[in-house]
Amino acid sequence: MAEEEEVEMEAEESSQGKIPFQLQFDKQIPFQVKIAEWNPEKDLLAMVTGDNKILLHRFNWQRLWTLSPGKCISSLCWRPDGKAIALGLDDGSISLHDVENGKLLRTIKAHNVHVTCLSWEEHVQSKDDKGFFTYKDRTARFFPPSPRIPRLPGLGSGDTGFTDDREDSFQDLSNCYHHFNILCSGDKDGCIYFSIFGIFQIGKINIQKLSFSNPRLGNNTSYRLPNASIQKVALSKDLRKLIVLCSGEVVEDIIQPADERVIKDDEHNFVDGTSWYFDSTGLHLVLLNTSIFLARKHELHQVALQASNIVDLIEVVRSSLFVMSKLWSSAINSFHEKFNHLSSLIVNHGLDCSPQDEFMSLLFGSRTSPALHQFLVNSLGEAGIKRVFKSMIGTGKELHRIIREHLQPAVEVIGFRVGELKGLSRWHARFQNIGLDESLVDNATERAGMLLVQVERFARVLAVVIHLFQNFFNWLTKCIKILLSEPTDQIQQPNSELVVIFLKFIFENDPVGLLLEISNGNRIIVANSGTTMLIEELVGFGGFSDTGFLERTLAVEFSQLEQCFKEVFLMPFVAVSKKIYCEDLLPLYPFLPSPVSSIHALTSISSYKGDLGDASACHTSQPYTMDYICFRVPNESSDIPSCICILKGFACNSISVHEGSTNMSVVLLYLPKEYQCVDLSLYKENQLILLLGESTSSSESPEQSWMMMLQMSNLPFVTISRAELRNICNLLELKACCMELNLSTNKVRCIPHAVTTPLAVSSSRGVASVFSTRKHALVYILDEDEDEGSDFERD
Repeated sequence: MAEEEEVEMEAEESSQGKIPFQLQFDKQIPFQVKIAEWNPEKDLLAMVTGDNKILLHRFNWQRLWTLSPGKCISSLCWRPDGKAIALGLDDGSISLHDVENGKLLRTIKAHNVHVTCLSWEEHVQSKDDKGFFTYKDRTARFFPPSPRIPRLPGLGSGDTGFTDDREDSFQDLSNCYHHFNILCSGDKDGCIYFSIFGIFQIGKINIQKLSFSNPRLGNNTSYRLPNASIQKVALSKDLRKLIVLCSGEVVEDIIQPADERVIKDDEHNFVDGTSWYFDSTGLHLVLLNTSIFLARKHELHQVALQASNIVDLIEVVRSSLFVMSKLWSSAINSFHEKFNHLSSLIVNHGLDCSPQDEFMSLLFGSRTSPALHQFLVNSLGEAGIKRVFKSMIGTGKELHRIIREHLQPAVEVIGFRVGELKGLSRWHARFQNIGLDESLVDNATERAGMLLVQVERFARVLAVVIHLFQNFFNWLTKCIKILLSEPTDQIQQPNSELVVIFLKFIFENDPVGLLLEISNGNRIIVANSGTTMLIEELVGFGGFSDTGFLERTLAVEFSQLEQCFKEVFLMPFVAVSKKIYCEDLLPLYPFLPSPVSSIHALTSISSYKGDLGDASACHTSQPYTMDYICFRVPNESSDIPSCICILKGFACNSISVHEGSTNMSVVLLYLPKEYQCVDLSLYKENQLILLLGESTSSSESPEQSWMMMLQMSNLPFVTISRAELRNICNLLELKACCMELNLSTNKVRCIPHAVTTPLAVSSSRGVASVFSTRKHALVYILDEDEDEGSDFERD
């Protein structure tokens, strides 16, 4: 009640203009929050707790769902449409979840170490971008919706990366196929992966292996970051640039002649003022050129659309084979377990024959041996026959259902989609540039056809085997009734020839299990000479060249198809990766050599479409994106008090670095000594939200904090050249770009709690979430013109 009264009181005072940032609510929470992000489209807040659970709350703090992935969650971001959320995990995997219920949509294993950061951006198609090359997926015109993954009763479908929920996840994933978006993920070993739709991996770059050339320091000099750890990645909204914040040591890559080397002074700064680049450890900005994503957006979109769906369908095939193998193995084991008892009885009675011989003797009217009589009447019995019969026939029907509803439709659609890829691969002028190889696609096309043939073959073999089992069980049932002197009129008349075939080829063999077995080439299926000759004649008519597919199992055929697609999709991955390159390296500030993985920089990066004034600074009339980079400069990096640095135009100005334009705008904000920056976040296009706490030197146990909003258009930005900007500490000499922060002249409100990271700000909804050290969650309205939350949707 006290909290509600406080909120109502503040609402009344805020309406009278006394307190900025209306407090929407103050909730006691039973957990500590380590990551928090607002949904970009809905009033939903995702939080990662200290015990690695992810919680989704509405704006009114109603909890929608809670997940515990069982692994450490190291990063989080939303898909641009807000319908899915990506979690970076400490084992290097990325899991995608549905926003509605938290259902796991997909798990992607890209990194080898924990994922430190994620950035997901979507390119919005402009009116001028609609042309003849716009592509619509044609699959829905010829095929029903994609088949679902079959479920094994009582068990999951294996480690396929999908949820075991019976709801289909493909429909959830397909919602993003209509829009071109890129998910970037970075890890502590310097690797950055790029995935279209967050699903189809299309590129990779390793910061540690890059060589950075810097024309401002001489054409013969290049540098490396051999131990770089990625801390933040920010992809521009036009997908052309990726700003990377990384920590590590910068070393000289090319050794210059001794007379050209610079000499360090006692303070480890270069006396000629060139740079502190050599042998320096600190925080650095790296700018990557990712314009390939925009320049080849249409081609990449089409390939990723087909490839992502093919990968989905491959998972359907894999799971179908897995489920069928498990079901059939269980049924056939039950059969053998029951009938193996006959072999023991034969040995116990001192007979020298096989179970097949005993059954053949019974079939041809010979005298029934005591062992067989005991097995049929006592051990097996009519009830045992019914149980085994029900198990085998039921399993056969279930396998036919999986083939009909899952396996065969998936293979058919794979064949269609690889045909679409084949057509694209023949457009060399467009698709060779992104690595789509026609010969590899042709090979995958043939493999897809072979797999479809194998599926049809398997269905026929299964039908024959089940029919033989059914006939054998009918015969045994009739035999048992005769031995028990019971009427046999109700039993279907068995075919004795089929019983002989069953005993010779099925009783101790398992052709169905053989086709489902991954034999690694050690076992082959022997095809009769007539069939082999017919296949060789068909090859002469064209269409396919592989005559050995009849000797392969269904599982091996699928394995070869999967390998073909890996080769097909690897080529665009390699081709695009080669076209992502570094444009600039900018050191921010040094710190003492220490385990860089333990260093976390408070940083916020955002971008927006620049105005005409910004465009003139960039020396380009083309559409572009202006960037803001804001970060806290730690006290230990220099002798100055705590300060916040804001860079503007780092990515924009790099466009013209080689044309002589190396200017960017910078401002340094000094914090009063009694305050420290707890967290910060850029807000909308031209504002900065700071979360300040009391300095520990002035108060041993801080009890209050402050939230401040700065209008960056009012800050004294100074345009300087890259040559002047060695690192942020050098800016101390540029008094014009330094400003002491005054809390009394800015939009500030006091928070009666000691606060901690993270600060979660929603630009689309105009709210900020603050978390206190005493486990309170506070939500503030940042825009005073908001109608006290009445405009918030209850999604």
